[in-house]
Formats: sequence, C-alpha cells, structure tokens
Amino acid sequence: MVVKESEVCGGGLEWRINFPDGTSKILGLFSKIYGFFREAWRLGMDDPKKFFHCFKVGIALSLVSLFYYMRPLYQGVGGNAMWAVLTVVVVFEYTVGATLCKCLNKATATFLAGALGIGVHWIGSHFGEKLQPIFLQGSVFVLAAAATFTRFMPSVKARFDYGVLIFILTFSLVSVSGFRVGKLFEFASHRLSTIAIGTSICILTSILFCPVWAGEELHNLIQTNMEKLADSLDECVAEYFRKDARSEASNKISVGYRCVLNSRATEESLVLFSFTNYASIAQANFARWEPAHGGFNFGHPWKEYRKVGASLRSCAYHIEVLNGSINAGTKAPDFLKKHFSKFCMKLSSSSSAVLKELVFVTHTMTRSAKIDIIVEEMRSAVEELQIVLKSLITQPINASTNINIGNEESDASNTSMSLIEIAPLVTLSSLLIEIAARTEDIAKAVNELAN
Repeated sequence: MVVKESEVCGGGLEWRINFPDGTSKILGLFSKIYGFFREAWRLGMDDPKKFFHCFKVGIALSLVSLFYYMRPLYQGVGGNAMWAVLTVVVVFEYTVGATLCKCLNKATATFLAGALGIGVHWIGSHFGEKLQPIFLQGSVFVLAAAATFTRFMPSVKARFDYGVLIFILTFSLVSVSGFRVGKLFEFASHRLSTIAIGTSICILTSILFCPVWAGEELHNLIQTNMEKLADSLDECVAEYFRKDARSEASNKISVGYRCVLNSRATEESLVLFSFTNYASIAQANFARWEPAHGGFNFGHPWKEYRKVGASLRSCAYHIEVLNGSINAGTKAPDFLKKHFSKFCMKLSSSSSAVLKELVFVTHTMTRSAKIDIIVEEMRSAVEELQIVLKSLITQPINASTNINIGNEESDASNTSMSLIEIAPLVTLSSLLIEIAARTEDIAKAVNELAN
C-alpha cells in the first residue's frame, strides 16, 4: 500500500491511497470532520439535555478549579485540591439521582476507609518496627480481599458497588502510607474534605442548573414505548391486509416495537443503575434517591415501572413475531384475508386503543373511567376472532364450498386450499389474541402504578 501526497480536490483536502492490486481510494479529511460535527449537531438537536449536561460538567470543573486559582482557597486545602477535581470528573452523572447516589457512595466509603486505615495504622504502631509492616500488609490483604468478594454479592453490588471500590482505594492509600499517625490523620482529613467539596459542587450543579431527573426520564420513556407499541401493532396488521406496497414511513412505524425491546438497558439505568455496565445483574436503585420534584413525591412507586416495562417488552416480542410472520413468503388466499380482515383489524384497533388510553393513565397517574370499557371491547373482539377460527377449523379445507365466518357466508372461487395456505391466517389470529392478553397484563400493571 502506497500513500500518495495530499491533493486539493473539490475544495477539500484529500489523500489518495494506492493498493498493490492497482486500485486506489481517496480519503477526504474535511468531509469526515464535517460528518462528525454534523452527527454531533444532530445528536444535540434530538436531545438538547445532552448539551446542557456538557455545560454543567464544565461549570462544576470551573468552580472546583477555583481552589487552585484563588490563594485563600488553595491554602485551605493545599495540594490536595486535585482530589476535588478528580471527584467531579468521576461522580458527575447525567441524571440527578445517579449523581446523588455516586456522591453519597464515595463520601461514605472515603470516611469509613479513612477511619479504618487510621485505626489499623495506630494498632500496627504498637507491634514494633519489625512486626508493624507485616501487620499492615496483612490488614490490607484481608480487608481488600473481603471487600472485593462483597462485590459479587447481589445485595451489596446492588447499592454499594462503587462505594466498595472507593473503600478499597482509600484504605489502601491510607494504610500503606509510611506517615506517623498524626500526619496520617491530616492526610485522611484533607482527602475527606476535598471529596466533600467535589461532591457538594456536583450535587448543587446537578440540581440547580437544568436538572435532568431520572424519574421523569423513566416516566416519559414508558409513555413513549406505549405509543410506539400501539402504532406498530396497527401498522403491522394494516400492512398484512393492505394491497399496495408499504411506504418508507409506514415501515418505520411498523418496526417501532424494536425501540421497546432495546429500552431495557435504559429503563434499568434509570430505575436500577449499575456503576460498571448496564448489562450487570446487580444494580442500584437511584431514582428513589432524588428529592421530590414535579409530580413525583417521596415514596413514588418507582419499582412498579419495572413491571410495566417488562409487560411492554413481552408484548413487543409478540409483535416482533407477528411482523416476521407477516413478512413471510407464504400468503393466505385473498377471499379468506378479505373476511378475516374485519375481525383482525377490529382486534388490533381495540388493543392499540387500550395502549393509547394507558398512555393517558400514565401521564395523569389517575385511573381512567374508560379503560374498563375499552378492555371489555378488546375481549369481545378476541371472542369474535376465536369464533371465526373455530368455524374455519370445523369446515373442510376446500375453497369450492361456502365458508361461514361468524354470521356471514362467503362464496369462494373453485380453488382448493392447503393447510400451508391457511396457516398464515391462523398464525396471525393466534398472535393477535396473545397480544391482546399481553395488553391486558399491561393494563393491570399500569393500573397498579396509577393506584
């Protein structure tokens, strides 16, 4: 591979790379830079809160940097001011709840580890100069190993994983230092005070400047997922019975359920947060750490959102299977699709109506007077579709006879039907009935949340 000299082409700086096989490739530097900034601008426009979060981090770092630039503040904390800067970088999170959780974990762990380190060092000083290093190293080994093991325990990892990590770090720094007890106490107190300064700045900045509440983000996410499920269900069933080709807009709506399937990590990062990664089983609840804000008071049932989210994903999985069966190559006879369309469309419309009403229930956090009526209409549509399926099964699989569907009679053309031709409609109907059952589960979960 040979890199040729840069060229100016089309108003932009480019490099041409010649490969041994005789081909060449032009890399546009400015086009790539422009594409990067365009993507960054699009991301910020889609969610302006991300821009504000970046500014908040800058504000927090600027405030904590004053302890270096202002001599009175610097003399108060000395060279340990860097711990405050590092604290801001590490604990400042996107939401208020996450920031509070990490700040309290870090402050508590630092205090406990510092006090324990001073105590261990004081006890070790009574063993004499020869035995003191052995005792200190033994204490570091035992406590570090024990603390690391607790990170595998779900109950500890769920709430204190980050705190245990800071505990190991601080205890190791304090206990292995060679200072006398007096200087060691000064070192530990300075570290604790600078961390308190950093965490205080993070908390105040996160709450006072354009706060992003984890509870509000989770609440809006659940509502959006319900709307996408309702629209996706309607579009999938309408697409099956539609004669014209699917448009790009309708295709985008029909796969909206995928956002629900992919939202588990986001939901758990809002309700159940992991300091290591979102796929972790052990996670800590930080939505409940947030103070009362908006319509969310203390004691808000945040755990109920997990049940609603799980019910939504269960429904989305069935819609995914429904979409896959609709896009399969095997098609049912047109005369059967014509008569089944009425009942299938009615059931899908009833199910989506229930979901849309549940969006209103979630938004107002009050039980709707219409939800029971809409659910009953959905059950009635399920019974009608079940009757149609039974009438199809009890009749011979032959399109040359009249087929009774419900209270209607259809004159079919003289063509014979195979079981494979009927299977798509039976699959579609069965999935719609199952989706209606999952929708009813969502209604129960949302009603429990509203109550």
